Amino acid sequence: MQITIDEAKCCGAGQCVLVAPDVFDQREDDGVVVLLDRAPAAGLFDAVQEAAAVCPAAAIEVRA
Repeated sequence: MQITIDEAKCCGAGQCVLVAPDVFDQREDDGVVVLLDRAPAAGLFDAVQEAAAVCPAAAIEVRA
């Protein structure tokens, strides 16, 4: 799995962090998503896909 983030689209809602905290975090100053792991373990695939699906800005792209 490979994850890419479009920081320009991120609105700082934090849904990704709630769903997959091992993979996503937020910058303290503006809340923009921070990718902690570009290629997380297969066991996190469902959580990462859910995080991408619930992102209100569609800022997360996941490739299997």
